[in-house]
Amino acid sequence: MDAPLDDVFIDDITVPAGDGYPLGATLFLPRGAKRHAVLINSATAVPRKLYRGFASYLAHRGCAVLTYDYRGIGDSRQKAIDGYNRPRSLVGFKASMADWATLDIAAAVRWMRERYDDLPLIYIGHSFGGQALGLLPNNNEVARALFIASQAAYWKLMTPPENYRVRLLLNYFGVPLTRVLGYTPGWSGIGEDLPKNVFLQWVSWVNSPRYLLDSRLPALENFAKFKGELRALSFSDDPWATRPAVELLCSGFTSITPEILSVTPGDVGARKIGHFGFFRPEHRDTLWRGAAEWLQGE
Repeated sequence: MDAPLDDVFIDDITVPAGDGYPLGATLFLPRGAKRHAVLINSATAVPRKLYRGFASYLAHRGCAVLTYDYRGIGDSRQKAIDGYNRPRSLVGFKASMADWATLDIAAAVRWMRERYDDLPLIYIGHSFGGQALGLLPNNNEVARALFIASQAAYWKLMTPPENYRVRLLLNYFGVPLTRVLGYTPGWSGIGEDLPKNVFLQWVSWVNSPRYLLDSRLPALENFAKFKGELRALSFSDDPWATRPAVELLCSGFTSITPEILSVTPGDVGARKIGHFGFFRPEHRDTLWRGAAEWLQGE
């Protein structure tokens, strides 16, 4: 149902993926005129609730904003629109990271374009959410894209000793555990539970020097289709999305010249930002405002 938050209406809805799978989503609408349509795309194993504050802020500024969960995550863990409850686990749940991009994210882009075809479409990608833009067959519908801590996450490009911790966690604990259980439990240290093939595909990319750019996915050809404006934010205290890793991801967009900005916590009067900190409300008047002004062309 609609619920007011200051001057923003918030509505929990369902968005169909490319194969009809129901994705749990939330629509944030301004009371006044809509100036932009914004799609916020989540990081791996992160439910959409993390982005609620930033989505509300953008709606306050005149944006129609959609957040949603990829299949197997958060409110998109159910098996069908009707007749099913959430499974106790994700054993046997069919999904991969490529499915998240080509079935879920591409459908969310299409959903926003169909409903707000008179507004510029803005794409915000956090971590995997940014990586997936290059895989979308309809990424040419996006006018501007903002990457937040989004990178080609090859383990050697991470900051030591975190890179070794990640390699050990994924390869020598996560992979065997996932093969035994049939899914990856969140308590293993990755966030939310993950479908088996999502985790295994992710690990294969993390082990590859060019991350997903080394994969044989046919969808890689879509990187060249994106011709909108792209700004990528790299935070100096983020051990995963380091500047070299952000640059490597951006190099895949061969039809444009992405703008990469390096930000230190001190630049915005903060003690830390890291991989998730951008979305904390304390950055409303600094990081959030700067991002919104660029996204809205101000």
